Amino acid sequence: MPHLHMEYTANLTDLNAEVALMRLNNTLVASGQFAAEFDIKSRAIRVEAFKVGTALAERAFVHVKLALLSGRSAQIKKQLSESLLAVVQDVCEWPSGVEVQLCVEILDIDRDSYSKTAISN
Repeated sequence: MPHLHMEYTANLTDLNAEVALMRLNNTLVASGQFAAEFDIKSRAIRVEAFKVGTALAERAFVHVKLALLSGRSAQIKKQLSESLLAVVQDVCEWPSGVEVQLCVEILDIDRDSYSKTAISN
């Protein structure tokens, strides 16, 4: 825990997903909210088919979802959201002439029903 999902539109050609994920993971580690760096699992999904609104103008988005075990205060979740958004804002050169929306969503995972194990050979 946590699980971080980053979706981004295919027209953001300068966005390097691996670099973005590493920077987001480092931000989570620096927050002090997680026991060990290897607990952070992140992935990026490049969205090929998308539409933002109804206008014909070229638009794009990056949407980060961070799923956490329940129990953290609203203040902690807000701090995590803002720190991740700051990373996303600075992760690449945004294309000129494209309206880009960046957002971060924090989700609670029910602590009582979450199960996890690690296998190392």
